[in-house]
Amino acid sequence: MRLLVTLALRALFRDWIFLLCNVAVLAGVIVPLLVLYGVRNGVYDALIGDLMSNPATLQIDTAGNQSFTPADLAEVQGWEDVGFATLKTRSIFDYVNVRATGGRGRQEALIAPSGRGDPMIAPLPGLGADEVAVSPALAAQLGLAPGDRVEIFTQAENRPRQLVLPARLAGVLPEGRLDGRVVMADIAMLDLIEAFYDGYALPEHGIDSGKPLADRTESFEGMRVYASALDRLAPLQDRLEARFGIRTQARTAQVTSVLALGRNLGLALALTVAVAAAGLAASLIFGFWGEVVRTRRTLANLGLLGLPQWQLSLFPVIQALVTAVAGLFVSFLLFHLTAALAERLFETGLTDRGGLVSVSAGQAATIAAAVIAFVGCASLAAARAALATDPATVLREET
Repeated sequence: MRLLVTLALRALFRDWIFLLCNVAVLAGVIVPLLVLYGVRNGVYDALIGDLMSNPATLQIDTAGNQSFTPADLAEVQGWEDVGFATLKTRSIFDYVNVRATGGRGRQEALIAPSGRGDPMIAPLPGLGADEVAVSPALAAQLGLAPGDRVEIFTQAENRPRQLVLPARLAGVLPEGRLDGRVVMADIAMLDLIEAFYDGYALPEHGIDSGKPLADRTESFEGMRVYASALDRLAPLQDRLEARFGIRTQARTAQVTSVLALGRNLGLALALTVAVAAAGLAASLIFGFWGEVVRTRRTLANLGLLGLPQWQLSLFPVIQALVTAVAGLFVSFLLFHLTAALAERLFETGLTDRGGLVSVSAGQAATIAAAVIAFVGCASLAAARAALATDPATVLREET
């Protein structure tokens, strides 16, 4: 086998002009396809990255005044499309005042429910009953930092005292995740605030007057649900609306548009690859077959030297695989040069996010393996021609 490989390589590099032609054919097809694939990746990944950078993209909010129970929440949390879900209290009680413990400054803020696994507070795993997380704007205005003690307080009509809830600041949310002044807390804290507005007594918080809290029936106005993935957002929204007969709000149209763009780009690229592969296959099959015809005398002499026919059939396959490797090397070299040129010509702002033309190492390895397999298959016709070569017949015809 070593002798066969050596002879095949010597013959290939001796007729270097044919090797150069086949490498040029490969590069002429592979480079444009790589650039198209890279642009598709760069643009699509940037769009998907923009969507995934904000967990609110996966968020579904119920609209209007509804009535949900903890049992409803448990049912929704059991759905496979749900990444996180929490109940919401009545929106008219969503505004509270926040101040650092012992501080003079205070700010009005929107209080929103959270819980363990809430993507809005990631990387925090969750919030304890006496913990909150705040938006960057609120933290900056009050000079808060993680670990500080804060007070959440509010005043209701016909209540003689304010409700003051001490809490520890578990974290400040990343920039861009929430606009404005927002404080996120466990749903139990929001439910407590709602009970205060409803006139219930909360003796453990210094509110002694009011109705007994034990008489209160838990009921929530809304639900905030996060899909587990972008492609599950629309089905989950439909399921929520159908199950509870409600209207919801989500960025479904924007997400669906981006996903459809990705599918259409992928389909267009697949069609282009299919057409290019058909032309490349025809070119390589006839090229390798013509090479076998041209080297019939060499193959006949190798047969007379004792090489079995099946080994002779490997002669063009070895040359084809080496040609494929050379073609891939040239193609990726030209691809990187083209990608660098594109980054300079087009000011897309994507350079720091993977580039306008992006092909990962794993994708490059897959493409290389596919090309080698493709070229190997294209050489089978030449292998069949080599297998059919009869040394005696060839030498008799040429004498």
